Amino acid sequence: MNKLGEVSRKQWIKCTVYLVLYILFLIWVRSWIGILLIPFIFDACVTRIIKWKWWKSLENKSLYQIMDWIDAIVFALVAVYFVNIYLFQNYAIPSSSLEKSLLIGDRLYVSKVAYGPRKPMTPLTMPLTQNTFPGGGKSYFDKPQWPYERIKGLGSIKQNEIVVFNYPSGDTIVTNPRIIDYYTQVYVDGRELYNNVHRKAVNPDTLTVLQQRRLFDEYYTLGRSFILQNKKVYGDIMTRPVDRRENYVKRCVGLPGQTLEIKDGIIYIDGVANKQPDAVQYNYNVRLLKPIPDSMREEMDLSTDGLDPKFNRKGVVEIPLTEKAKQILASHKEIADTIVRSTFSQAESALILFPHNMNTHWTVDDYGPVWIPAKGETVQITIENLPIYERIIKVYEGNDLKVEKDGTILINGQKASSYTFRMDYYWMMGDNRHNSADSRYWGFVPEDHIVGRPVFIWLSLDNDKKWGQIGKIRWNRILRPVKKYN
Repeated sequence: MNKLGEVSRKQWIKCTVYLVLYILFLIWVRSWIGILLIPFIFDACVTRIIKWKWWKSLENKSLYQIMDWIDAIVFALVAVYFVNIYLFQNYAIPSSSLEKSLLIGDRLYVSKVAYGPRKPMTPLTMPLTQNTFPGGGKSYFDKPQWPYERIKGLGSIKQNEIVVFNYPSGDTIVTNPRIIDYYTQVYVDGRELYNNVHRKAVNPDTLTVLQQRRLFDEYYTLGRSFILQNKKVYGDIMTRPVDRRENYVKRCVGLPGQTLEIKDGIIYIDGVANKQPDAVQYNYNVRLLKPIPDSMREEMDLSTDGLDPKFNRKGVVEIPLTEKAKQILASHKEIADTIVRSTFSQAESALILFPHNMNTHWTVDDYGPVWIPAKGETVQITIENLPIYERIIKVYEGNDLKVEKDGTILINGQKASSYTFRMDYYWMMGDNRHNSADSRYWGFVPEDHIVGRPVFIWLSLDNDKKWGQIGKIRWNRILRPVKKYN
């Protein structure tokens, strides 16, 4: 224990700086319970009544070294925990959904203060993990669960900005990693089972809206039951809290209060065509007369994720192409003689597009219109449009929603013909338009799922090249600002 008169001027200055920074932090996060820690900070810096470094007096050198390492590791993990929650975290691009803006192998610095960090919702989690340990196993405790609250940030999400967020459809998953989306799988499996049982496929166009709803409910019931009975194929069904769902990165093409529609692959916002990304991609059916040479593939900026080498051979193959890559390929008639953009029928789009329980006739390239909910805004709900907003009302905003046999809608036990939203919602899409699992498949992104804004690329590795090969490290992308692609 130190007497106040024995404390040096340097210690007082150090303690004052720490306390001022800590108090400013408490003001920013509006968490006054943190005031209880001020006496402990003062003691650690000045009085030292508590023996914070008690192992320093140990005579056993091995135990001393072990405790010293534990002290350093615990301090580092706590520091990382708070940095990742309130300031920034790293994110690696895992898929080609944003190519050619952000590439597979790009490592991003994601700012939490850009839109304001969320206060911890699942506080008991292992730092540097999202939801599982590297070797497997859940890396967080489900309880306690704290309500969503966002600290004031530097700005808000802008149109066409690239955003990192938690996967909205990830509230329920199956543990088999090959099953990408639980809800899509449930409806697809359920429809197949229904058709097998009744020995015919039902055309929803021949049914009333209420009959369609009952049909989709039966698809869901059958599909979920099938998954539960086939754990060897699907694994277990489990749920995840909001902030422990997988991180996704997409472009925000629709803001709260806007109406979005896609016509022939072009996004329209409130009736006006939205700006296309410079390197937007679509899939094309290409008839190759011979394989595309490696030199030409590099000129086209075509990765193995876009064209697997085993399919790079004579015949018809589907390839994602930018306009520039398409022109390069079209100029080589000796390699490709036909290049036709891929199309998607309504039949193959049914059940895989959002909402899964609605007969929309929409496709990947012709979708909507859908109105994107805004906080405080009210929408009239009917049995016809309920599927679009049903997940918001039930899952994201936690209401009890039921539909009676006569089509009456009950919200929290009360008959409802309208609903007022408690959060803002966003519409996210990838630039690789035909190879992106985005809002067309799982719907709106709630504001409580927003993680942050990518600021710059701090490292970029080409997964198609081995270590030691020229081009493995994409030096021209390092420290490149992400806003260049907005």
